[in-house]
Amino acid sequence: MGDPGLSGARGAGRLESEVERGGDRVVAIYNTVAFQGIDVIDVETQVQIASGLSSFTVVGLPDKAVAESRERVRAALGALGLALPAKRITVNLAPADLAKEGSHFDLPIAVAVMAAMGVLPSDALTGYVALGELALDARVMPVPGVLPAALAASASERGLICPAAQGGEAAWAG
Repeated sequence: MGDPGLSGARGAGRLESEVERGGDRVVAIYNTVAFQGIDVIDVETQVQIASGLSSFTVVGLPDKAVAESRERVRAALGALGLALPAKRITVNLAPADLAKEGSHFDLPIAVAVMAAMGVLPSDALTGYVALGELALDARVMPVPGVLPAALAASASERGLICPAAQGGEAAWAG
């Protein structure tokens, strides 16, 4: 059966990720989910890298764990030998009016940052939803909500990228 960290089908529907390069800014978009009760809600992880004072900001009603993801992402990328550019990095988790809770936003933020940096090709991101907490050494740690996320991804004909330790749980989605 393929990689235990993946489930679902690949790439149907609208473009699920994109990278736009223009002038002094780069925008990358990648998909994840938020949980509201038992509902799974699609969230766009938008990353802009632009000229300006060096900073890393997360907006879109993040809770403390989400706001702290910038430090986990920075450390994990460093563990992979990647340095963040000395530019202004803005991460928007849309829709902005939906509260975002939990550390599972780490992985989609890191993936979108790497796409904006040109480290990952944007077409490799199409058709997937990701969730996972990053350890400081870049391991992807288990998070709550993998099964409902896998069911939602499968229902929308997308694959799921999740911690390998939860691949068996995700596989139940089909």
